[in-house]
Order: sequence, then C-alpha cells, then structure tokens
Amino acid sequence: MSDKKGFMIGSLPWWQALLFIVLCAVPMYLGIQSKSMTGTFCSIFALAVVFNEIGERLPIWNDYIGGGLLMCFFGVALLKHYGLIPEQAIKNINSLVSDDANYLEFFIVMLITGSVLSLDRDILLRSFLGYIPAILGGLAVAMLFGVVVAALFGVSPSNAIIKYVLPVMGGGNGGGAVPLSDIYQTVTGQPRQEYYGFAIIILTIANVFCIIASALLNKLGDKVPILTGDKSTLIRGGKNLTRDDEKVKTNVQDMVSALLVAFASYSVGRLMSRKLLPTIFGASIHAYAYMIIFVVILAASGKIPDNVRAGAKRLQSFVSSGTAIAVMVGMGTDFEISELFTVLNFSNAVIALAVVIGAIIGSAVVGYLVGFYPIDSALTAGLCMANRGGNGDIACLGAAKRMNLIAYAQLSSRLGGGMVLVIASLLFSFLLK
Repeated sequence: MSDKKGFMIGSLPWWQALLFIVLCAVPMYLGIQSKSMTGTFCSIFALAVVFNEIGERLPIWNDYIGGGLLMCFFGVALLKHYGLIPEQAIKNINSLVSDDANYLEFFIVMLITGSVLSLDRDILLRSFLGYIPAILGGLAVAMLFGVVVAALFGVSPSNAIIKYVLPVMGGGNGGGAVPLSDIYQTVTGQPRQEYYGFAIIILTIANVFCIIASALLNKLGDKVPILTGDKSTLIRGGKNLTRDDEKVKTNVQDMVSALLVAFASYSVGRLMSRKLLPTIFGASIHAYAYMIIFVVILAASGKIPDNVRAGAKRLQSFVSSGTAIAVMVGMGTDFEISELFTVLNFSNAVIALAVVIGAIIGSAVVGYLVGFYPIDSALTAGLCMANRGGNGDIACLGAAKRMNLIAYAQLSSRLGGGMVLVIASLLFSFLLK
C-alpha cells in the first residue's frame, strides 16, 4: 500500500474537505442555517477552512503577512465588504464571536489562564516585574518618532501627540479612543466626536501596520533565533522556560478543574472592575487586567496542583490551535475594511507607521535591558499597545505565531492602556488649555 496521501486540506483528502465545506456553506447561502451555536459554527468553518488553507499556502503571504489566520481575517472582511456573505450569517457570527455570546472573551480567558499557569514561578515573576518599563519604553520612543515624522508634514508636536500618538498607543478602541475622546471633550468643551472620528482613523491604519509588523517580527525571529525564545515567554537566556507538563499526566477532570480556576479568575476580574476598584487615579481598569493579576498571584503562590496547571495548558493549546481560525472569521465580519479604504492618505499612513516603529524599537530596547527577548518584548509591550485592543492582540499574536504570550498582550491593552489614559489626562490639560 502506498504511503502517499495526495493533496490534503487539514487532515482530510482535498475532495472530502471540499465536500464538507460545501455542505456547511449551502444552508448559510440559502438562508436556512440555524442561529444556534452549532449552525453558526457551520457557517464559520465553511469560511475559515478555505481562507486558512489559502493563507498557509500562498507564497509571501504565508511567510511575511500572517499566514492562514490573517487570511481568514482579511479575506472575510473583503467578502463582507462586497456583500458576498449573507447579512443574517454576519449577524449570527458577530453574535457568537464578539457580541451576545462573546466566544472571543472565552477564547482570551482560556489563553490567559493557560499561558500564565504554564510558566515557571521564577520566570513568571521576573517577566512581569520588567514588563511595565518595556511598555513605557515603547510609549516614549513612539512619541518621539511620531513628533519628528509629523513635523515633516507640518504637524505641531502637541497635535502629533494628541491626535496620533495617544490614540495609537491608548490600548484600542473601547479602552483607548473612546475614553480619550471623553477626556478631550471634558478638557476642551468640544464634541467628543470631533476627536474620536480622527482617532479611530489613525488607530485603524496603525492596527494594519501592527499586524504586518508582527508577521515580519516572527520571520526575523526565524532568521535570527538569538532575538527570540520559545514563543511562550519573554525572559532571555533561561532554561525550561515553561513548566515540563509532559511529565505530568492529565485527564478530563484536570481540565474541568482548570476551567473552574479560569472562570473564578474571570469573575474576580469582573468584581474588581465593576464593583470593588473600577478606577485607579481616574483611569478605568479592565476586567482582564485584574484577572491577569489574580492568575499571576495564583501561579506565583504555588498552590495550584501541577496536574491542574497542566490541564490549563492543554485547554489553552486546544482553544488557541483548534478555534483561532473561527475567532479570526468573527473578527473579519466585525471589521469595516471600508474605513481603511476611504481615509488612508500618505501623511496619515507615514505618521502612524512612525508611531508603530517607535513602539517596536522602544519596547525592544528597554525589554532587552530588563532581560527580555527583544522580538517578544516588541510584539507584546510595543505592538499590542499600538494595535486596536483585544481583537488586535489576537491578530498580532496570530500573525507572529505567539498565542502563548496573550497574558502580556492583554496587560499592554488593559493596564498599558490605562497608563496612557492617565498620561493623556495630564497632557490634554497641559497642551489644550
């Protein structure tokens, strides 16, 4: 018997895979697919498998742009833009992935829990202690680059900081551009929409640059391995950077226990952000930030059994590798690519790119000085500050093939974004009055 399998899509012969894709897609295009989770996942995978396969096989794109995950995102966004996905299917997918059911939230919670609990205790503490300086380093150099390049287009330093740097480095849309616009209105008395309309444009442009830069950083790491680690931690030069879970036997009960730890940690985040300590120095603190702190405390305490920690890592591995393409499809249906087409101009693009490059360089250099791998520090402390928040984090980590760094990415988007809001409150008062 021959061992040749022929052309495969995933683990299926191509003709079987295409048959199953068509069977999933037909009810969606006939408008008879169920709105349930099962029916919606049928629609998602009809799109996800096709675009993932194209992205993984397309030359240049697979190495430098982001592979299958980013093809799912951009491909679906383009189909939506040209009306090639039924409107009801888009509503169902958005409801499941990012709106009512919010599978994206579950995805992030599982990744945070598994990535933090899988780290060795000493490595965990060392990495989080050095992370805030890496974020501030990226912010400082992003500000410097943004001001210098903006000056070439006749933009004043104050406008460069207020209109370009702060929106890009603010931690996304809901945690950055929206509250920044409220601060703007409070300080100036001008309508918040005046600020937000421009801020979201710059943030959208920067987000695309961040995704592409993430893929390029991954390629650089493959070419120059000394600049990166095992794609699971930031600390440079250590051995056994993650827990040796291969020696720990796990079963279904261990994963159920890990789910309990994850859900309890998420609940702590909700309690802190909604009831006990919603703001610090006037800046709103996201539930993910509190959740990360709580999971770090659990991991550092050494009280969580090794088999449960290993179970959390197995859950994370399945969620990140098995359903990431579904999340990217959902992000694609929730993204208005027309925003990018209609507002992109040369000066805005160059200034946004300068801010992103500054974030990369600043976080990489400071990260290296505190003992981090420069590529991983640039990705998490730099690009995950400069992208469009939680969705941007997933896109950047997917493009860089470093989903295990989700906890650090969320710290950038949440705690780092909160730091920017505090800084913005001071700068707005100083520069606009």
